[in-house]
Amino acid sequence: MSVVVVGAGPAGMTAALHAARAGAEVLLVDSSNALGGKYNQAPPEQFGLAQPQRIRRGQRSVTTLAEEIGAHPRIRRLAGGVRSLDGRDVHVRTGSGDAGEIIHADALVLATGAHDRVLPFPGWELPGVFTAGAAHALASGQRIAVGSRVLVAGTGPLLLPVTESLLGVGADVVAVLDAGSPAAWLRRAPTLAGQWDKLAGFAGYLRRLVGNTQFRTRAGVVAAVGEERVEEAVVAKLDARWRPVPGTHRRIPVDAICVAHGLQPRLELARAAGCDIEDGFVRVDGSQRSSTPWVFAAGEATGIAGARAAAAEGAVAGLAAAVQVQATTWSEVEQPARRAMLVVRCGQKFSRAMASATRIGEDWNEWLTPQTVVCRCEAVPYQALRDSAPAQRDASSLNLSCRVGLGSCQGRMCGRNASELAENLLRTSASEPPVA
Repeated sequence: MSVVVVGAGPAGMTAALHAARAGAEVLLVDSSNALGGKYNQAPPEQFGLAQPQRIRRGQRSVTTLAEEIGAHPRIRRLAGGVRSLDGRDVHVRTGSGDAGEIIHADALVLATGAHDRVLPFPGWELPGVFTAGAAHALASGQRIAVGSRVLVAGTGPLLLPVTESLLGVGADVVAVLDAGSPAAWLRRAPTLAGQWDKLAGFAGYLRRLVGNTQFRTRAGVVAAVGEERVEEAVVAKLDARWRPVPGTHRRIPVDAICVAHGLQPRLELARAAGCDIEDGFVRVDGSQRSSTPWVFAAGEATGIAGARAAAAEGAVAGLAAAVQVQATTWSEVEQPARRAMLVVRCGQKFSRAMASATRIGEDWNEWLTPQTVVCRCEAVPYQALRDSAPAQRDASSLNLSCRVGLGSCQGRMCGRNASELAENLLRTSASEPPVA
């Protein structure tokens, strides 16, 4: 009776280890050969860095987990991406073409993480425009700077470690623009106050970055300009609804723009497994069990709350999965599970507070032009959505009529943006009087 864990970040690693400790046979699947997840990528050993911890904070705990996983006799690792689910059979691609394995999962733990959400803007498809996560991975994992003059923009705490990693590899970060407002953070102070480790982390980033770059709030990138690649970023002040303030636009010479408007979970496998999705996340109970009884979820798939909360969710999910496959009983694992649940509940409060504090403004579409590409796979411009809106009844039909989300990424990058734009256009269309 086996437990299959997909994802080897903090949640997946902890889930695998706790399930194995409880007596289950575990297969840990991740697309990378290295454990730790995207954020915890470290430079290859061949780089010979004397002090890798300077660019990978928290790497020691990840290394400890990885060593224990590598030495555990009941954990097998498999490097490859999950191609599909067929009932309880997990199809894993382990090489080029059709090479792979089919693994039967008596219990499945999804710890698939999240990726950057990027709101489209004119010119965002130009070479030189990166997601903040991609820039961070290149800097921390390969010691590569995406540019020499870099602008970091978006919203949320992710901007801080990205900026530090870019400075660490020699980039000149000309500015960091957060479209949010400090007032939103202050309103959430009572909830955030209990998260001393996270607040100390944020303060540490700010302390190290002060003097090295310029920070601005209520500001953002509204366009990228260039011929063959980005040459300038057009920035502007934003109001509370994220509308560009007239008269505040200015151009900044750059050779790279790194953007992240928060994070969004990877839900493809959860949807394939029939899990209920609520408010953009997998709905789980207190044992991290989804609506599909043999499928558990942990980490960013259930809410964005940071590595500590993700690891706690992984611990609960791993123990519950071990109970599911009858490797142990709930009475034997109840005590450690309940300790982890306390951390999970604290993380859930933080997640809700952060979601509110970094909420995306309702009118970000006002910086779009008719020609702005909203779906890069299918090269769909914003005008195509606008033209189709009057003839459609809901967001899904509007997106399908324009082929939004039907390209190679299957809406992973553009789906949420397109849905919000479609809903906005449909509301506007419904409120307009009919043409006489």
